[in-house]
Amino acid sequence: MNGSLLEVSGVTVTFDGFRAINNLSLQIGEPELRAVIGPNGAGKTTFMDIVTGKTKPDEGRVLWGEKSVSLLEMSESQIAQAGIGRKFQKPTVFEAQTVRENIVMALRNPRGPFDVLFRRGEVASEERVRGISDEIGLTEALDKVSGTLSHGQKQWLEIGMLLAQDPRLLLVDEPAAGMTPAEREHTTDLLVRAARTRAVIVVEHDMEFVRRLDCKVTVLHEGSVLAEGRLDHVTQNQDVIDVYLGR
Repeated sequence: MNGSLLEVSGVTVTFDGFRAINNLSLQIGEPELRAVIGPNGAGKTTFMDIVTGKTKPDEGRVLWGEKSVSLLEMSESQIAQAGIGRKFQKPTVFEAQTVRENIVMALRNPRGPFDVLFRRGEVASEERVRGISDEIGLTEALDKVSGTLSHGQKQWLEIGMLLAQDPRLLLVDEPAAGMTPAEREHTTDLLVRAARTRAVIVVEHDMEFVRRLDCKVTVLHEGSVLAEGRLDHVTQNQDVIDVYLGR
């Protein structure tokens, strides 16, 4: 692992007197695959909201990249442009468009006058679309209308649309929910491959899915880090057993 890509330090968030995030500190490297687990109300969604600019904390720092830029001073769109992509639990693809059209819309294409004049982007775009569709396993479905895809395929397409934007950090919320065993296996492979060249944070309840990711795990409880390490290590932690696994 290289240096820290994302550093969350001493972050606290309170909603109407409820402390959703309590002095949270963690670091994510690049590349890295990290699973974030914990009981309902542990602060997992609020953590992602903070990183993507949807929620501003009461105190603390959230630093990004080699220059340690503060994400707290950036808008949601600026954070997305800086290279942070987020996939919500429910897939949001353009269902009336084909798989190819969805990916093309998401691509970061050169839009300069010479690129348009000489149509430079078209060949590169087609190669990129094919590369992404190969990566997510939807090459055979490129010309299918997205609304006809299975739930799992829609999840892969949305991940592909995020990959098309070439993010340095990908936040993925409960990707295994509602999937068949075969789809879950494919999703595991997809996320593991994606994390070879970028940081990927997966928030997940399914412990078997987390086990298959075979990565470092951060356990959140009441808005702070309760335990961190390999899954076998954290699942033997008595505090983790008491507040999460024992339920």
